[in-house]
Amino acid sequence: MINNAPIDMGGFTLTSDAPLGGRNTLRVNARAKLLAEVRDPTKLPEILAYPAIRGGKVLVLGEGSNMLIGGDFDGTVLAMATSGVETFQRDDRVLIRVAAGERWDDFVRWSLGQGYAGLENLILIPGTVGASPIQNIGAYGVEVAEFIDTVEAWDTHKGEFVVLDKAACAFSYRDSTFKQQAGRWIVVAVTFALPRERPLSLDYVGIRDEVAKMGVERATPYHVAEAVVRLRSRKLPDPAVIGNAGSFFKNPIIGTNKADALALAHPGLPVWPHDGGTAKISAGWLIEAAGFKGEREGDAGISNRHALVLVNHGKATGPQLWAFAQKVIAGVEAKFGVTLEPEPLVV
Repeated sequence: MINNAPIDMGGFTLTSDAPLGGRNTLRVNARAKLLAEVRDPTKLPEILAYPAIRGGKVLVLGEGSNMLIGGDFDGTVLAMATSGVETFQRDDRVLIRVAAGERWDDFVRWSLGQGYAGLENLILIPGTVGASPIQNIGAYGVEVAEFIDTVEAWDTHKGEFVVLDKAACAFSYRDSTFKQQAGRWIVVAVTFALPRERPLSLDYVGIRDEVAKMGVERATPYHVAEAVVRLRSRKLPDPAVIGNAGSFFKNPIIGTNKADALALAHPGLPVWPHDGGTAKISAGWLIEAAGFKGEREGDAGISNRHALVLVNHGKATGPQLWAFAQKVIAGVEAKFGVTLEPEPLVV
């Protein structure tokens, strides 16, 4: 290929020297040596065997909403552009198979419209369905792992398509086998088991109060979704307005004794019970208390609306954004003795 005009290969499109600035929500201007947009996942073996791709670096990209790109990518970016939702019965359960390229928020709204429950707390999260199991996305007290039945993926180690059940996915807080073995799996579809009815998750801070403000006495999944939309819209900056990747830092999980000591020394620090003698504490609270909320250096900074959100005010590069994130990590560690970890993939 001698120019960067897209070439349709039948089931996928190849573009050389492809711009990525519009393909990541932090709006980092970078380029990929080659971009492969995949419409037919069965073409993956052919794509990966293509001479310009075989043996080189490969990065799978959805909407780029959970990624910080450090600079130009000297390899192939695989963008999943697949679509489709299928519903079928298995024993006493209704299962919903969703193509990896479908937008997550569109699927959540579709599920609510079909009368299914479970995903209402996860509304308005940017990204694709294929990215949801990788990060084990979660919000407002709910994680997607609870509703995943299986994940279909291309296994680059075995060179074959595989179906992983929930146990094989090794889900944990913002983690999975897909993240632990980065580069091995290319997710092509996710099957969800969604009930018609289930107890609503209202106990996360703000949801119950927001539902009450809406004048709702008996909440449904739709009402919870509306409450979450209102909360997220007030607290989190819109990537369409200012570049960001949502929550950039994980809530730290530390020993219970250390969490209790921090809460005693710093009244107001949110602490939640976790598994195995550990506790989860609020990264946002730590960052704000360390003085970083609303701070910036050049075009890289922390949102003045939510301390968890790293933002690009204009033309910050990947290295500039990452340097500011590391400054925040160092500042929180110096003040509280707690090391923050980034939630997005840092390329």
